Amino acid sequence: MSANQIKRSPFPGTFWAANTMEIFERMAWYGFWAVSSLYLTAPVREGGLGLTSEQRGLIQGIVPFILYLLPVITGALADRYGYRKTLIIAYSLLTPGYFLLGQFKSFEGFFAIFLFVAIGAATFKPIVVGTIARVTDKTNASVGFGIFYQMVNIGGFIGPIVAGIVRALAWKYVFLASTFWISLNFIVVLFFFKEPTTEAASGKGRSLAKVLQNSLLVLKNWRFVLFLLILSGFWTVFNQLFLTLPEYIRDFVNTQDILQTAAHFFSTLGIHSWAHALQGLITSGKQVNPEYIINVDAGMIIIFQVFVSWAISRMKPLHVMILGTTLLSIGFALSAVIHSGWPLIFSIMVIAFGEMMASPKSQEYTGSIAPQEQKALYMGYYFVCIALGNLFGGILSGELYGHFARDLQRPDIMWMIFGGLGIITVVALIAYNKFVIQRQ
Repeated sequence: MSANQIKRSPFPGTFWAANTMEIFERMAWYGFWAVSSLYLTAPVREGGLGLTSEQRGLIQGIVPFILYLLPVITGALADRYGYRKTLIIAYSLLTPGYFLLGQFKSFEGFFAIFLFVAIGAATFKPIVVGTIARVTDKTNASVGFGIFYQMVNIGGFIGPIVAGIVRALAWKYVFLASTFWISLNFIVVLFFFKEPTTEAASGKGRSLAKVLQNSLLVLKNWRFVLFLLILSGFWTVFNQLFLTLPEYIRDFVNTQDILQTAAHFFSTLGIHSWAHALQGLITSGKQVNPEYIINVDAGMIIIFQVFVSWAISRMKPLHVMILGTTLLSIGFALSAVIHSGWPLIFSIMVIAFGEMMASPKSQEYTGSIAPQEQKALYMGYYFVCIALGNLFGGILSGELYGHFARDLQRPDIMWMIFGGLGIITVVALIAYNKFVIQRQ
């Protein structure tokens, strides 16, 4: 049988349980995260925290940095003590954490509770990705990670829609919704998740000291460390979708062209009551919620991710990451000349295709080079590049937005800088492929 005729292995039940948990966790996270820039910078009289863009950037940079750095440790602990037990601990932290997030109104209080949520999320992340890596093989890994990434975006799509609806009532309902979504995962892990780690199942797991020692040994794989450093550039740019774009849309983009199109569409269909209602919103100066605009990214991935994963399944991972990062950079650079709704939606569609290529392939690449007994450990280290991307992305978002967009009224310069960072990452990936991988 030729390589092209190898039969793809079926996905076990644990694969689908992990994907279901990912949906609920992403609904909880993105339900808050998609509106976080708006909540943190909204005036106190409107229910927000009234922070500056710089303060917002610090929170969004430092806390997620810690969140994505901790999986180096939590991934190793999960390999040692078992995924199922560790997931229960994660949900026991996240459920009260999301609720408390809406109770603190000061910079310091919100920062502290957000850090508490980050610890819970860091406990969850390497386990679910490690599960996907453990229960897939060479015949189904590419499609498996594509399905997983689609589930990520189903949660990432639904969460912000619900948040956008309930925040019209009061901001507290955003946090109550996140609390509800994450609590549903107790049902999944207790009744449908089967432990995939052989160490925990056999009772012959390595000592904690040995696990931590092995986690440090990963750092000796200099090629992997260099790969993570380069990939942090991708995440620095991508994170602007949630950090900078919502504030930019609120302050600089006129989205009434979208409402005009919708009004014309309903009028053509003969649904005149809806068309008149939309015209009334346009007359009153109503804009489309920023979280709905950026949600186009998740919507595109829900529709196209499996197809894109199939189309690129036989391409080399690094080649796909180079192409994906190029599209991402073009999408953000386009924002420099965009001031209305539909062109911005087009740029987000370009960003989405770049994300669909680069992100799941980078996870697949990491899972493929990891030893079988260290899948969660390596996936934990994979999150280091996302950690650095959040740290650099958050701080740059706050500082660049405050200086160029708010103070100088030149957001175009800010977007060109972010697009340039993406191109630098592309050049670094090309050099890595030529001088490191091909010479290995």
